[in-house]
Amino acid sequence: MRLETPPPTEPVPDAAEVVRRTAVADALLVADQADAAAAAEGVRPDVAAELTTIAEATTLQAEQLGGEYDSGLGDIVAERSGASPSATTPEQTPQAVLTSLRDAATRTRAAADQAQVGPLGRLLGSISAAQTRYARDLARVTGARGPVLPPTQIPEPTESSAEPSEAEKVPAAPASAAEGPPAVPTGLSAEELSALVLAEDTAAYALEVRAAQADGEVRTRAYDRARLHRARAQAWAVVAGIEETDQDPRRVAYAVPGPGTATPDLARELEGDLAQNYATLVGVAEPGTRAVLVALLTDATLAGAQWGAPAVPFPGLPERA
Repeated sequence: MRLETPPPTEPVPDAAEVVRRTAVADALLVADQADAAAAAEGVRPDVAAELTTIAEATTLQAEQLGGEYDSGLGDIVAERSGASPSATTPEQTPQAVLTSLRDAATRTRAAADQAQVGPLGRLLGSISAAQTRYARDLARVTGARGPVLPPTQIPEPTESSAEPSEAEKVPAAPASAAEGPPAVPTGLSAEELSALVLAEDTAAYALEVRAAQADGEVRTRAYDRARLHRARAQAWAVVAGIEETDQDPRRVAYAVPGPGTATPDLARELEGDLAQNYATLVGVAEPGTRAVLVALLTDATLAGAQWGAPAVPFPGLPERA
């Protein structure tokens, strides 16, 4: 005698799995489009080379996210339901790749902010920064519009932004959710915020020194970034509540490498260190309060690019280099 059993069904994914699958799908879509567009007739060699780089990077990102989920039930469920594969084929042109990259970066950035698991948020934040960098690079070689960058204004703390209660914590939202004003990051220790203040102030001082020693475009760029880093050090000191206190780690001067280290090399190192700092804090901060940290990770990644840093699939994550 054979007992009747219910037909197999796909397991229902939890919120973290939905976020992961969405990011994987976005990365693989970009990889497939970029691969096809690079091989298309009439694509300039420099554009094809950029598309190939993007395809390789996004494939690696999908792998590091865990790849596509396959329960082994897909064919069975499709056969029972009479479902058939979609006949829709995404457009495979450089402009379509750029559109997909911009969309993926936005969704992955929102997912990094909301992910309930810190390490996943850190990985998503890094991938979003990389996707934004690749989108900007592709826009540059194709002459198209680049990605819209997230706001990097560090929010001022309020009495209600100290530590949220369980009832006040932001629930997980879909990865495509619209981005609102950034919240003050919570869940960070005094030591972590103090280290961030010091890192921003150190970068500001080093670039101020190099700006004073340079001229032309290098002087202007170094000075502009120095002012920005100085302002961010001050803003984080206010967030940490250590401004003009004994706990304020800022100093009058810092050691700066000598002329043997060129200014672009030094700037790349400074921005890379800041990207690593911000990526680390993305993995520590509470869900729903990471947006400005992800934005600043992206900003440091793009700033490094302007000083000649190569594009990498996981900016700020040295263990995945």
